[in-house]
Amino acid sequence: MLKDIFAKKKKYATIPSENAKNDVPEGILTKCPKCKKIVYTKEIHKNLKVCPGCGYHHPMNAQERIGSLADEGSFKEINRELTSGNPLSFPDYEEKVEKDRVKTGLNEAVVTGSCTIEGHKAVLTIMDSNFRMGSMGSVVGEKIAAAVKLAEQQQVPFIIFTASGGARMQEGVLSLMQMAKTSTALKKFSDAGGLIISVMTHPTTGGVSASFASLGDYNFAEPGALIGFAGRRVIEQTVREKLPDDFQTSEFLLEHGQLDRVIPRNDMKPQLTTILSLHERGAGAW
Repeated sequence: MLKDIFAKKKKYATIPSENAKNDVPEGILTKCPKCKKIVYTKEIHKNLKVCPGCGYHHPMNAQERIGSLADEGSFKEINRELTSGNPLSFPDYEEKVEKDRVKTGLNEAVVTGSCTIEGHKAVLTIMDSNFRMGSMGSVVGEKIAAAVKLAEQQQVPFIIFTASGGARMQEGVLSLMQMAKTSTALKKFSDAGGLIISVMTHPTTGGVSASFASLGDYNFAEPGALIGFAGRRVIEQTVREKLPDDFQTSEFLLEHGQLDRVIPRNDMKPQLTTILSLHERGAGAW
């Protein structure tokens, strides 16, 4: 009997093979979708949700992202109470939104607020793909525009992390209008001397990639992120050509001049800190 107990402990103390995965309590292990290795979930979380084997960047939710960037206790959320209606009376839309609220603890697909990053003030905006795939509806556009206005009022940089499937179809043209609304807000902020930093994460597509995600003074991305407007198959059918395997990845966009840099997640906060220090008011443009 004693021998059996020690054998059981040993089984849980080592990373099992694929066949033995079902013997391990759910949530303890995570399989990397890129290298297929099974690693302890806590090790991935300690590494900012980056696979220690191949460097694959697992998706981050809004709170995890804020925790990885903002100084502890410094983030002050704004407009959390804003929620989507159903202006087009789209069937089951309200029920689906409510389901995502319960699942994520968020009221919408974006979290906005002010914070400090290594002591440097900024307005931070984080999109969360767990809520309606980060789709852009009227509330998302309103929250982003309001965050830009706050950055202008406080004369601090505006930083946005995008993750979205594009415009929210359940809101029709009201969703598409947010492209113009957010872009106009950013143009006004830029004309006033404001600094805009955009970081595109996986995925950033559709109307989001074609509007505010691409309007930064600095346009960055995480490694391996899917970034583009239309889908690969649509483009291939239109141009009647086979596209490169790495088409619409952050690395492809960097190579073709559409990004300034691809930044691994572990380097993101130091890189942002350097940029914020260079643009800090009193040391040049803000």
